[in-house]
Amino acid sequence: MGSPPYDIMFTVNQVMNNVSGLDNCSTHTHPQSRSLLLVGYSLLMPLGVILNGVSLVVFLRWLRPLTVVSTFLCNLALSDLLFSLSLPLRIYYYANNHWPFGPFLCRLSGSIFHINMYGSCLFLFCINVDRYLAIVHPLRFRHLRRPKVARMTCLCVWLIIVSGSVPAALVHNSTDCMDGEMRVPRCFEGLSSWNTFLLPLLLVAEVIGFLLPLGAVLYGSLHVFWELCRGSEGGARRHRVTIRLLILNLSIFLFCFVPYNATLVAYGLLRAGLVSDLWNSKPILKRVLSVTVLLASTNCALDPLVYYFSTEGFRNTLSQIVRNSRDLGKASKNISSKESKSLGISPTDNKECEKKEKQQELPNVRMGYVNGKERRKLMQESEI
Repeated sequence: MGSPPYDIMFTVNQVMNNVSGLDNCSTHTHPQSRSLLLVGYSLLMPLGVILNGVSLVVFLRWLRPLTVVSTFLCNLALSDLLFSLSLPLRIYYYANNHWPFGPFLCRLSGSIFHINMYGSCLFLFCINVDRYLAIVHPLRFRHLRRPKVARMTCLCVWLIIVSGSVPAALVHNSTDCMDGEMRVPRCFEGLSSWNTFLLPLLLVAEVIGFLLPLGAVLYGSLHVFWELCRGSEGGARRHRVTIRLLILNLSIFLFCFVPYNATLVAYGLLRAGLVSDLWNSKPILKRVLSVTVLLASTNCALDPLVYYFSTEGFRNTLSQIVRNSRDLGKASKNISSKESKSLGISPTDNKECEKKEKQQELPNVRMGYVNGKERRKLMQESEI
């Protein structure tokens, strides 16, 4: 008697997997999506760590005491750095197609993603509100635009996003699937309890962490643009900085967060059975969701553009550090050249070398530090 047809064997395997409570691995992330995530995270990880690490050093070492906007930007950089440091776990997973780190790190990595995404939305929202109050209501809410209030606001944001990540961690568990006869541990593949627990949590998080900040950013930006367009020309330079900041905020929202959150809600409604899947779009939405997750993750590398292009004090400080480092490199090179030449060159040639070195060296080159006068100037420029 011949072997059973393939479709019968497939049905038998499905039944056995259902009895064991395990899915078939073929229903998980598509290989092309997995390759895209691997390449994307491999590029984002070094960029996010370097850019946000340098940004934190600039904020905490050279721009203290922090202004209101700098306080929000500093916390945004901390959130992005935290997410960037968690990316090696995802890179290993998508490179090897299995999760060997256990359920705790799976939950933690998933929580950090949500902390970063909703934290970025809320901190960008806070920056937008500050600009709105400063330009549309400069006197009425002046008492709220203080560094102490900004620090308390950041503390509240951290409490909200960390508290919100705890329920997400409970459903973001590692799972096993069947690859033939072998159990394969997976992470980031599926969330449990769509019908009972996850969907209400998802909708609450979307409203608080995404829809309200997005609506406020759109409303505040339009009012600020209108106020600046009909205002005087006296503060044209500062107005350009504010407009640049708001445009960057809007761009990050629209590019990074809107595609992922819209796809997540649509996929969640389908999984919960609240929307009928007439065109069998659930597998397509799942693949789109894996791509939009990568888009949402790119904010960790795009947010430093907000620091650099919208905060003049940050930009000037970073430029000063780069110039000082370059001058130090030239000075060290000249000193090394002097020592090597002195071994076999006449005194006349040595004098000419010393003369050139003195002309090239700056009078006040320091180890990457900005002196007090420059620091005060940069502090004034950092308040946009």
